[in-house]
Amino acid sequence: MSDTGDTAAPLNREPPEVFTVDSTRVACDGSGGALGHPRVYLEMGDENFVDCGYCDRRFVLREGAHAH
Repeated sequence: MSDTGDTAAPLNREPPEVFTVDSTRVACDGSGGALGHPRVYLEMGDENFVDCGYCDRRFVLREGAHAH
Protein backbone atom coordinates (compact mmCIF):
# COMPACT_ATOMS: atom_id res chain seq x y z
CA MET A 1 0.00 0.00 0.00
CA SER A 2 1.49 3.37 -0.96
CA ASP A 3 0.75 6.74 0.55
CA THR A 4 0.56 9.51 -2.03
CA GLY A 5 0.47 12.17 0.67
CA ASP A 6 -2.61 13.76 -0.92
CA THR A 7 -4.45 15.42 1.95
CA ALA A 8 -6.26 18.08 -0.09
CA ALA A 9 -9.93 18.58 0.71
CA PRO A 10 -12.49 17.98 -2.03
CA LEU A 11 -13.13 21.04 -4.20
CA ASN A 12 -16.91 20.78 -3.86
CA ARG A 13 -17.04 21.17 -0.07
CA GLU A 14 -19.36 23.68 1.55
CA PRO A 15 -17.83 26.91 2.89
CA PRO A 16 -17.47 26.97 6.70
CA GLU A 17 -19.34 30.30 6.93
CA VAL A 18 -21.46 32.31 4.50
CA PHE A 19 -21.99 36.07 4.85
CA THR A 20 -24.53 38.09 2.90
CA VAL A 21 -23.11 41.49 1.95
CA ASP A 22 -24.23 44.67 0.16
CA SER A 23 -21.01 45.36 -1.76
CA THR A 24 -18.98 43.42 -4.33
CA ARG A 25 -15.83 44.49 -2.43
CA VAL A 26 -15.28 42.90 0.98
CA ALA A 27 -12.49 42.50 3.54
CA CYS A 28 -11.79 39.31 5.49
CA ASP A 29 -9.46 38.73 8.44
CA GLY A 30 -10.73 35.30 9.46
CA SER A 31 -12.49 36.77 12.54
CA GLY A 32 -9.43 38.66 13.74
CA GLY A 33 -7.35 38.09 16.81
CA ALA A 34 -4.82 35.31 17.21
CA LEU A 35 -6.97 32.82 15.31
CA GLY A 36 -7.49 35.04 12.28
CA HIS A 37 -5.34 35.69 9.23
CA PRO A 38 -3.95 38.80 7.53
CA ARG A 39 -6.70 41.12 6.30
CA VAL A 40 -7.35 40.60 2.61
CA TYR A 41 -9.60 42.59 0.30
CA LEU A 42 -11.69 40.56 -2.12
CA GLU A 43 -13.58 41.56 -5.28
CA MET A 44 -16.47 39.51 -6.67
CA GLY A 45 -15.86 40.45 -10.30
CA ASP A 46 -18.59 39.01 -12.54
CA GLU A 47 -19.84 36.56 -9.91
CA ASN A 48 -22.31 37.21 -7.09
CA PHE A 49 -19.97 35.69 -4.49
CA VAL A 50 -16.30 35.42 -3.54
CA ASP A 51 -14.44 32.96 -1.29
CA CYS A 52 -11.56 33.88 1.00
CA GLY A 53 -8.39 32.03 0.02
CA TYR A 54 -7.25 31.81 3.65
CA CYS A 55 -10.30 30.64 5.58
CA ASP A 56 -12.79 29.67 2.82
CA ARG A 57 -15.48 32.01 4.12
CA ARG A 58 -17.95 32.84 1.37
CA PHE A 59 -19.32 36.34 0.84
CA VAL A 60 -22.56 36.43 -1.18
CA LEU A 61 -24.01 39.61 -2.68
CA ARG A 62 -27.45 40.34 -1.25
CA GLU A 63 -30.23 40.07 -3.84
CA GLY A 64 -31.05 43.54 -5.13
CA ALA A 65 -27.68 45.04 -4.08
CA HIS A 66 -25.74 46.89 -6.75
CA ALA A 67 -22.13 46.30 -7.66
CA HIS A 68 -19.76 48.95 -6.26
